[in-house]
Amino acid sequence: AFSMYRYDASYAVEVQRAHPGRFAIVKPVDPDDPAVGDVIADWKQTPGAVGIRIMMTKEPKREPNEAGLDRILRAAVKHDLPVNILCWGNVDAGTAVIDRHPDTRFIIDHLAILQPRTPPAPPQPWADLPKVLDLAKRKNAVIKVSGACTLSREPYPFPDIWDPLARVFDAWGFERCLWGTDWTRAYAVVNYEQAVEPFLKTDRLSDSERAMLMGGACAKTYPWSPKKS
Repeated sequence: AFSMYRYDASYAVEVQRAHPGRFAIVKPVDPDDPAVGDVIADWKQTPGAVGIRIMMTKEPKREPNEAGLDRILRAAVKHDLPVNILCWGNVDAGTAVIDRHPDTRFIIDHLAILQPRTPPAPPQPWADLPKVLDLAKRKNAVIKVSGACTLSREPYPFPDIWDPLARVFDAWGFERCLWGTDWTRAYAVVNYEQAVEPFLKTDRLSDSERAMLMGGACAKTYPWSPKKS
């Protein structure tokens, strides 16, 4: 069966082909696949492909020094692809992977903070924030500020997200922060408008900071930006 969050990227490829100026695509790759190096080489040649993704959540129970992860991360360097890493709820393991591969470029997914699929936010949604701030010392990593609104304990427009986010921005710098809604995963918590408007309207960001956060850093990191129609 097809799952958007496993290793079959066919739907993403289909959408990118239909709208080549609108979408770039990132493929999750399987550390248990002995041919994963060939998979990554083929992916590099796929129109619109800008990166790959690994999962370091607690569920797969992967060790940072697994041979399959090493194969993936060496291939990422060889083919000049950045690696999205999902390590929410498992930041120490994610940090160990990043430290083990200093030549690999990493994009840390979802602030490295476990986020709910349904409300409410957990009682201490930012408990891992100190680890996230420490991760900023790794110069081969940037961070996706995606799904932040799902961490709010207050109603829209989620005013309590800004103090912890300010600490993220201070530690990482806006050039290393990539905003995203996470709306497709978090639709039970926020709709698309509710995920976008707080960032467009807040007075906690200057115009230049907003521009870098909501597009500029992404264009630098992958590198890719949508074509203007």
